[in-house]
Amino acid sequence: MFTYRKATLFDLEKIWDKDIKENKDDERYIKWKKQYIEYNKNEECATFVVLDNEEPIGQITVLFSPKCSAVKNQINLCNGIDIANMNAFRIEKKYENQGHISKLVKMAEEYAKKKGIKYLTIGSEAKESRNLAIYLHFGYTEFVTSKFEDGDLILFYRKNLNNL
Repeated sequence: MFTYRKATLFDLEKIWDKDIKENKDDERYIKWKKQYIEYNKNEECATFVVLDNEEPIGQITVLFSPKCSAVKNQINLCNGIDIANMNAFRIEKKYENQGHISKLVKMAEEYAKKKGIKYLTIGSEAKESRNLAIYLHFGYTEFVTSKFEDGDLILFYRKNLNNL
């Protein structure tokens, strides 16, 4: 049975412990775990999860503060007022194409809108055409900016939540 909700601290611990285990050669995950649990506690972000029998299998995070490391004071992506950024779309491979991410996106968008967010931004590596097509399908069609990050071109789009 699948459950969709705003992540609890227990959910966040499980998510990050799983990410750390899967990326054991990348020490950034240990730092990110501490950061993102703190961001969630301080309401600088909100993580949404899908669980299969109480085990996290997918997630999305909405960043509300431009202080969050993923947006690094880029106020065109997240300004702390009415623009937030959605990122960290993850779903376990065996659960792909089952509509879980769509449900999390809808939940995250509704939550952000209730918090007064007018625009949500999202980024995709230009080479990830499948992800880009999905984001465009979700309504993220207004181009915002592009940048190079770790050698990859990232394209950022936004969606007007007033149209929900």
